Amino acid sequence: MTRIPKKVQERIILGLKKYQPIITAAKSRDVGEADTITIIKDMLSDVFGYDKYHEITSEFAIRGIFCDLALRLEGKISLLIEAKAIGLDLRDQHVKQAIDYAANQGIDWVLLTNGLVWRIYCSLPLI
Repeated sequence: MTRIPKKVQERIILGLKKYQPIITAAKSRDVGEADTITIIKDMLSDVFGYDKYHEITSEFAIRGIFCDLALRLEGKISLLIEAKAIGLDLRDQHVKQAIDYAANQGIDWVLLTNGLVWRIYCSLPLI
């Protein structure tokens, strides 16, 4: 098992502490999906270290429909992200939607989040 380097752990801890009041305020204002996606993109960049302009893609097209975000690593889409408004509870229908996006695109992993709750799923069928 690979351990997360201490420097990365510290960046994540500090980043999550920074975003706690931002998320709390967004939840109390019941911001919509677009504003939630803005927060998620900022977190992906600031906390997890993804390049906002080269590795994070918005409104990724999949067979005529759009997944909210995608992560492009080494020139290839490696993770899809389906976002919901921060005040919305994540439901089974959202999980199905996210997994269907990944399966239709041939992507193994998909993240479903409302900014407050983050869930990652594997789209590969169970054998």
